[in-house]
Amino acid sequence: MSIFVYTENISGAYKKAALEAVSYAKTVADMSGTDVVAVSINPTDAADVLYKYGASKVVTLKSDALKSFNPKAYAEALATVVDGVVVFPHSTDASSVAPMLAVIKNASLLTNVVSAPVAVSPFEAKRKSFSGKAFMDAKAHGENVVVTVSQNSFGVKENPVAGSEEVKEVSVSAEGLTVVNQEKSSGKLDLKEAEVVVSAGRGMKGPENWGMIEELANVLGAATACSKPVSDIGWRSHSEHVGQTGKAIAPNLYIAVGISGAIQHLAGVNSSKTIVVINNDAEAPFFKSADYGVVGDAFQIIPALTEKIKALKGH
Repeated sequence: MSIFVYTENISGAYKKAALEAVSYAKTVADMSGTDVVAVSINPTDAADVLYKYGASKVVTLKSDALKSFNPKAYAEALATVVDGVVVFPHSTDASSVAPMLAVIKNASLLTNVVSAPVAVSPFEAKRKSFSGKAFMDAKAHGENVVVTVSQNSFGVKENPVAGSEEVKEVSVSAEGLTVVNQEKSSGKLDLKEAEVVVSAGRGMKGPENWGMIEELANVLGAATACSKPVSDIGWRSHSEHVGQTGKAIAPNLYIAVGISGAIQHLAGVNSSKTIVVINNDAEAPFFKSADYGVVGDAFQIIPALTEKIKALKGH
């Protein structure tokens, strides 16, 4: 039986998270002695993109009910073609589809998996638990297993194969669930996909001071984020809120400016490979979790840091 993978896209373009999910599925397929079937909805990218990472077949699902994102309709559509092990990226949208598919298929659900499985029958892998503060070894019993792969944990790995493509019309309904609002990030980069994130909190004193954060992010090729209080008072969009009740991210580099580092915030960023904290309060809790810390005035440090990086890059 093939290993299936849901390949999410943004406006038709495959996300980095989708390529990471295909890479993960290829590893599972190799362990199982089988192949990878990628299932996509509303793509505009060519199937060749997915062949490059190990998908030997790409199935594109078509239905009027799938023209707008609706997790229930998406899950029902996927259920018509997938069986056995199904891999998802652990993105916001995909993570709302995966549990519904697990219910439909009576499947075990393993979320936030961070490494290749130890075994595939039964499926056993390491996953994040307790809001990312710990790891656990989880085992799924039964033939049907839905897995969501934590972003930036496994990596995107090229494994080119020859592939084929199929377009399949499915009959599903968009009724029974209404998507009230789908807020997209105002930044140039998808926050959960970004390898570098510059984040700031109330220490910035007001939304009018965010220009320096955005400039540093631009120089680094980074996405911007914020703490919950900042989004609550309207300084920044809720789509930029990272933390326990916001987005959980795992960039290679996370720079926190003027954020105290409450446990609720740490829950969303503690999977970052490297954390740099800039704060004028030497007793800020965030320093205990930081790989590097700078005690000082962000209004002096950030512009100086930005100029130094520009000089190094020859800007």
